[in-house]
Amino acid sequence: MSAAGHPAPAAAAAPVPPLISLRGVTKIYGTGDAEVRALSGIDLDIAPGDFVAIMGPSGSGKSTAMNILGFLDKPSSGTYFFSGAEVEHLGRNQLALLRRNFLGFVFQGYNLLARTTALENVELPLIYQGMARAERRQLARDALARVGLTGREDHQPSELSGGQQQRVAIARAIVTNPNVILADEPTGNLDTARSHEIMELLTELNRRDGITILMVTHEPDMAEYADRLVHFLDGRIASDERPRKEAGDAV
Repeated sequence: MSAAGHPAPAAAAAPVPPLISLRGVTKIYGTGDAEVRALSGIDLDIAPGDFVAIMGPSGSGKSTAMNILGFLDKPSSGTYFFSGAEVEHLGRNQLALLRRNFLGFVFQGYNLLARTTALENVELPLIYQGMARAERRQLARDALARVGLTGREDHQPSELSGGQQQRVAIARAIVTNPNVILADEPTGNLDTARSHEIMELLTELNRRDGITILMVTHEPDMAEYADRLVHFLDGRIASDERPRKEAGDAV
């Protein structure tokens, strides 16, 4: 209560620091006449819980940026902060631990082991973590249930549809309870109906579980599911916007 008897104004909430921050990031391949500048000074902040669609023509730099964000490549210059840590100062083992514990990856081609069941595919990241068999089996079953595949645990990829295989891949990505999912053209091999199913699943994981999602896509209708759209062009960010969605939109 203030001295005048009126309620004291509420303190303004402190701004949430970005989960991911790129500052002046460049990536150069080759030297001399063969030099290719894939990224030219990228600045990008990703807040916890963001759902970002990344678009751009071939050669625009979007895939290079995703490789850097996933600790699969390093910038030629600039700074990458992940959860406050300066990534370029981390060693190979530390980067591997970050990938293993904080990131989940979803690829266009699913990347499932062919002669391995859905359950065993989902278990793989937990095996790398050294988790006991009984615990990892239960977590893998739970992850498959979260993506609607209860009853398909013992099916091999050849016994599943494309949409079901991508659901297995998403279950594998979320089984470690990651902060971020990096999805590279996750609907590129699917028909329209299955594509929308996968996008609805990713939207649910983002909204229900608060997982930050960074998705590369060339499909505008899939990008509409995201809350934020980043366009790359010639190694730079050409636009970064949050399209307004009309009330009642399905996405």
